[in-house]
Amino acid sequence: MAKAREKVSPAASPSTDHQLDRYRSMRDFNVTREPSGREARKKATPAADALPFVIQKHAATRLHYDFRLGWNGVLKSWAVTKGPSYVPADKRLAVQVEDHPMNYGGFEGIIPKGQYGGGTVMLWDHGTWEPHVDVDEGLRKGALKFALHGEKMKGNWALVRMGGRAANESKPNWLLIKEHDEFERAPGDTSITEEAPDSAQTGRTMDEIARAEDRVWQSNRAEEGIAPATTSANGKHPEKVAATKPVRKSKKNLSRELVRLPKETLPKFVPPQLASLARVPPVGKNWVHELKLDGYRIEARIDRRKAGVQLLTRTGLDWTHRMKPLAAAIGELAVDSALLDGEVVVLESDGRTSFANLQAAFQEGTKHSLTYFVFDLLHLDGHDLRELPLLERKKLLAELLSDADPEGPVRLSEHLIGTAGEIFSHACKLGAEGIISKLGDGKYCPGRGGNWLKLKCYQEQEFVIGGFTLPSNGINGVGALILGYYRDGKLIYAGRTGTGFTQTTHKMLRDKLDKLRHSKSPFEKLPAGVSRGVIWVKPELVAQVSFSTWTADDVVRQAAFKGLREDKPAQTVRRESPESDAKPASHKSTTKAATPSSRAKKQATPVGLPVRLTHPEKVLDQSSGVTKRELAEYYLAVADVMLPFVANRPLTIVRCPEGSGKQCFYQKHKNKTLSGNFGSIEIVDKKSGKPEPYITISTREALVELAQLGVLEVHPWGSCNETLEQPDRIIIDLDPDEAIDWATIAASALEVRKRFHALGLKSFVKTTGGKGLHVVVPIVPEHPWPVVKEFAHNFVLAMERTAPMRFLTKMTKAARAGKIYLDYLRNERGSTAVAPYSPRARTGLPVAMPLSWNELKSDQPPRFRVIDFSDWRKRLNRDPWKELPTVQQSFVIQESGKP
Repeated sequence: MAKAREKVSPAASPSTDHQLDRYRSMRDFNVTREPSGREARKKATPAADALPFVIQKHAATRLHYDFRLGWNGVLKSWAVTKGPSYVPADKRLAVQVEDHPMNYGGFEGIIPKGQYGGGTVMLWDHGTWEPHVDVDEGLRKGALKFALHGEKMKGNWALVRMGGRAANESKPNWLLIKEHDEFERAPGDTSITEEAPDSAQTGRTMDEIARAEDRVWQSNRAEEGIAPATTSANGKHPEKVAATKPVRKSKKNLSRELVRLPKETLPKFVPPQLASLARVPPVGKNWVHELKLDGYRIEARIDRRKAGVQLLTRTGLDWTHRMKPLAAAIGELAVDSALLDGEVVVLESDGRTSFANLQAAFQEGTKHSLTYFVFDLLHLDGHDLRELPLLERKKLLAELLSDADPEGPVRLSEHLIGTAGEIFSHACKLGAEGIISKLGDGKYCPGRGGNWLKLKCYQEQEFVIGGFTLPSNGINGVGALILGYYRDGKLIYAGRTGTGFTQTTHKMLRDKLDKLRHSKSPFEKLPAGVSRGVIWVKPELVAQVSFSTWTADDVVRQAAFKGLREDKPAQTVRRESPESDAKPASHKSTTKAATPSSRAKKQATPVGLPVRLTHPEKVLDQSSGVTKRELAEYYLAVADVMLPFVANRPLTIVRCPEGSGKQCFYQKHKNKTLSGNFGSIEIVDKKSGKPEPYITISTREALVELAQLGVLEVHPWGSCNETLEQPDRIIIDLDPDEAIDWATIAASALEVRKRFHALGLKSFVKTTGGKGLHVVVPIVPEHPWPVVKEFAHNFVLAMERTAPMRFLTKMTKAARAGKIYLDYLRNERGSTAVAPYSPRARTGLPVAMPLSWNELKSDQPPRFRVIDFSDWRKRLNRDPWKELPTVQQSFVIQESGKP
C-alpha cells in the first residue's frame, strides 16, 4: 500500500494538458464557469499522501453522481447513475467519462443550458482516498481497490471494469462496489444518498443551488490537493465561498444603480472601519466572513480628473510612491472616481500571506509582488455608498472589478458564507491568520465597533518597542525587544521577544533603534529585574508580534517578532482584548449578535452570544475564576461537537446557581424557569403511569442558555426521543478507587475495548471529568432497555470473573477498596451519563473529554478544564468521536443470554 502511494502525483504533471484535451474540447469556458484546469499549475503541490476524491451530485439530463479520484494531476471520473451504495450486493453502474481538472473538485453551481452537462452540480462529498493496489496497473487491468475517507463515503470500495457486451460500449462501463467492512449496510437500510442528500460543502439542497443563479460555490482544500476554481482573498477557501461573478454590466447600467444614492464630492480620505476582537464566533444568519489577511490596510483613492490614483494608509498617509506598479494597475479600472478599501499583501506560493515578505518589500527593496485585495467600496463616480448595506456595496464592487485579471495585482476579496464557527475552524486548519466577520446589512462606520469582528487562530498584535538588549554573540543586531502598549496615555510593560529575527532584520532594527536611544525608561513601571542590560529608546517604533498567550502577570508568552508596522503610530497601540475592543455599533441593527457586552450593565448580550445573560461577570467557580460569560462562550464554542450527543435526547441538568462547591440540584423536567429555547418530551413514568415533560434541546442557543441557568453538568439518556425505549449506545463506566493508578485505569479501559472488539463492536472512550473513564459503544436502536442492560451486565461479569482482584460489579462501597467498579447500570431506562465536552460541577470545572485510544498510553491522565479551553481548543479540529454518530452496529445475544 505504501509503495502505491509513493507514485502519487495529485498536482499537475507534464501530461495534464493531454489528459484534459477531451474535457476542454467539450466546453466553452466563455460561457460555463467550470474551471479549465489551467489555473492548477500555479498552486502549490500538496503532500504526497493527500490524494483527493470528490463526488458531485449532477442534475443534467437525468440525476446521477459523478465519482472522481485524483490521480496524476487530474480527476479520473465515472458517472454513477444511481449513486453509491453501502450494500455490498449493490453493484452500481459507473460509466467512465473524460478526465477532469483537479480544481473541478471545488465546483458547485450551475452549468448553463446548451453546455455539455448543463444543469445543477452539488459537491455532495469530498475527502481523500487511499489506493490498495498499484493505481496505474489497476486502471489498466480494470480492477481498482481503495479506501475512502470522506464525510459521507468511508471504508473499502472497488471499481471493476465490466467485460462482455459492456466492454464494447463507447464509454467504458465499470461497477462501483462496497467491500465488506464495518461501514457496510444491509439491504433495506436507508441509503446514504437518502440519508445525506445535501451538499457536504455548503449544506444546500439541489433546489437552493439552482436558485442561486448568480453564484458559484467553490472550495480550496489545499491539504487534499484540490485547488479552487477562482482565487479568493488569500488563495484559500476553508468553508462556503460565495465567489460571486455577476454578469458584466455596461457602465451605463452600473450608473443606473447609482442614481438612487446620495451624491458627494470625492472625499480626500475616509477613516477605516475597524474590527473588534471577539472571543467566540458570532451567531446568526446575517454575518458574512472574510479571511483575515496579514498585510497593510490601504484605501485606494481614484480621481481620474485631478489627482489620479492615491494609496493611503489607515491613518491617511500617502504611500503611492512606494507602490507605483499597484497604483498603475488600480488606475486601469473603468471608473472616474472611487474609494476602495482593502489590504495590500505579499502572497506566498501556497496562497498564504507573508507579513515578513511584505516588510522586506517595503523596507529592504526586496522584489516581492504586491497584491491588493479589495473588500469594500465607499464611493463610486460621485456617489456615497457608505450608507448601503455591506452586501450591496460588495455587489457593486464585484461588478467594478469584473474586468480585472483574477490572477492580477488587484483582486476581489471574496466573502465566505456559513456558520462562523465552522469557517473559523477550517481557516485555522488551513493555516490562515483568522477571519473577519461582518454584518451583511451593516453600513460603513469608521472606527471600531461591533459590526465587524475579528477572530484570530493565534495571538498576534502590535506592540511599542521601549528598549532592547544586545545580542550575546556580538553581531550588529538585537538580543531582545522590550515591548509595551499604551493605556490612559502611559506605556505599560508587556514583556519581551527575542526570536523571529533574520540577519537582515537584526541590522535594520539595530540601525533604527540606535538613533532612538534614550537615557530613561519610557514605561510607567517595570517588574524587578527587567531593566538589567536594557538600552532604552524613545517609544516610536511599532512591532508586529505573535505570541501564545498572556500570563497571569500580564506579559506575553513565547513572543516572536514578525516585522515593523510603519502604518500605525505608536500612540495608538492598545492591548487587544474582547472587553476593550468591543464598542457599540454606530447604527442600529436588528441582529442580536451585533450588540456588544458591557460590564456596567447587569443584563447584556456579549458580542457573539445568542442569548442574554444576567450578571455575566458572576464567578461560577472560585478556583479557576470562570464567569457566567466565559461558561456561555465555552458552550457556544463546543456546540458543534457537543450537540450531536445531547440534542433530541431526554436530559438531566445539574444547576448550581451559586457555582461549583455550593449547593446544586438536578433538574430533568421542563418547567416555567426554562425559556422557549428548551423543548420537552412526554415520558410515561413507570411508577405513576403518568406522562412527565422531560427537558430536551436541539439548538446551540439552548446550549448557551445553560450558562445563564448556572448549569455545570449535562447528562443525556442513552436513547433518542424518536426511539426512546431502544437505546443506541452501551456505556461501561470505569469508576476506580482513589488508590488505583492511571496506568491501571487506562489498561482496564483498553481491556474493555479489546473485549468489545472480539464481539465485532467498535468502541470509544472519554474522561468523566474525574478519575474514571467511560467506554461507549454505539449500537443500532433495536433492543429494549432490559435487553441492553442484561448484555452490559453479563459483559462486566465476565471481566470480573477473569480478574476479581481488579474489577468489581457491585455498588457496595466497602468492597471497592483497591478495585475498579464496572458500572453497567447506566444502561437502564432513565439512567444518564455525563455528555462529552460537558463541564463537571467540581472545583476547577473539569471537562468530560472524548479521547483517542492512543491517549490512554500517556504517562499522566489527560486533564481538561473550561478555563484552559484556549490551550486545547485545537482538539475540536480532530474530534476522536466524530465518527461515533454514524457507526451502525448490532450485538448478538447467545441462547445463554450472555454476549
